Amino acid sequence: MSQKGQNLFDKVWQAHKVRELPGGQTQLLVGTHLIHEVTSPQAFAMLRELNLPVRFPERTFATVDHIIPTENQSRPLSDPLAEAMLSELEKNCAESGVTFFGPDQGQQGVIHVIGPELGLTLPGSTIACGDSHTSTHGAFGAIAFGIGTSQVRDILASQCLALARLKVRRIEVTGQLSSGVYAKDVILAIIRKLGVNGGVGFAYEYGGEAIEAMDMEARMTLCNMSIEGGARCGYVNPDEKTIDYLRDRPFSPKGDAFERAAEQWRAVASDPDAQYDDVITLEGEAIEPSVTWGIHPGHNIGVLEEIPTPNRATNEERAGIEEALEYMDLTPGAPIQGTPVDVAFIGSCTNGRITDLREAAKVAQTGHVKEGVRALVVPGSQEVARQAEAEGLDQVFRDAGFQWRQAGCSMCLAMNPDKLIGRELCASSSNRNFKGRQGSPEGRTLLMSPAMVAAAALAGYVVDVREVNSDVAK
Repeated sequence: MSQKGQNLFDKVWQAHKVRELPGGQTQLLVGTHLIHEVTSPQAFAMLRELNLPVRFPERTFATVDHIIPTENQSRPLSDPLAEAMLSELEKNCAESGVTFFGPDQGQQGVIHVIGPELGLTLPGSTIACGDSHTSTHGAFGAIAFGIGTSQVRDILASQCLALARLKVRRIEVTGQLSSGVYAKDVILAIIRKLGVNGGVGFAYEYGGEAIEAMDMEARMTLCNMSIEGGARCGYVNPDEKTIDYLRDRPFSPKGDAFERAAEQWRAVASDPDAQYDDVITLEGEAIEPSVTWGIHPGHNIGVLEEIPTPNRATNEERAGIEEALEYMDLTPGAPIQGTPVDVAFIGSCTNGRITDLREAAKVAQTGHVKEGVRALVVPGSQEVARQAEAEGLDQVFRDAGFQWRQAGCSMCLAMNPDKLIGRELCASSSNRNFKGRQGSPEGRTLLMSPAMVAAAALAGYVVDVREVNSDVAK
């Protein structure tokens, strides 16, 4: 009897399994460990209490992103707590021999942006970071997990994690995406279909013609928000686009070693006859530019749709819709298009890469930010900023009335000076629209693609980016 094909998740899991633990979990070797200033200080402190060293410092890489300001990054940072957190990270890395990418080195940025651009993110590897959006790295055919502080400690001490094996759901997006539809719209459509808890216990494998057509940065956006659909991780099978992206990156293999690695990366992709626990299909042509209207990413609709009405919902959904509408102060049954915005934010680990900025700049150059709207563009890394400035994108944004900032997480989660004020409503390219997520306990967030954010900034309200300029189309 012939052996059934394996999917990528099973191949990577098996290759990194150390042993089965008595409780049923797997002890899994973590190939690459990424850390930042928020979840690592306590982990290093725990190691010191246990008198344990960092077991494999060469496998851990650090940067500062969450707390760093995006207007003035000169030291000491203006916020004493932020300065203390950055100083602690610097000290821990220096004492442990961990590589640190600081602002003065030119390679700093959001951890899920710099990992791929430096070539630290490789197909067939296991990656962990004390940040929920570590699933981003799955775009390269890696199995990447967000973890808690105690697990950061465990990896520092042993390079291993104890994890329960996941089921695997294949999500196929068929056909071609329409003009003005981006990876952000695809993942929002998937979350809308399956729910914010639909992926609990699953790894998501993304495939189909629409996914294969995406460039690597679009795939990163897709995988980034897997966690918002409840999945522990999400990935795309590596292909020639993956290999081309990784060639000549600072930490990628070099010369003949790269070609040998590329053969291994091709082999780790799911077999044609791979088995899955579930398969879901979406039609790419049916996906439209999406906007969230509520208080989690599953609360999203197409830009031409109306805000949901509670009395049309099931009993199970009604209470959540009513809570969201009350918080957001939106009118049920009204079109989402035309909703006024106070702030526009382009950036984050979801949509702060060079291709995101290019698409937003296409829109920005068609007009000027509406009077009364505060608009920020925050590159995901210093490298993205350099590239954007070399292409003149920074000037395009400035001329259109946007603020051009330095690299950091910025307004995605507001652990830095970039925050909403009061009841401001923000058009945001980030990943979460939870209550208070962007810094104000009363602040409100509408998630959308960077191009849609730019269009909202110019109009002063939610607008269908496809109506802005036909040249905006991909």
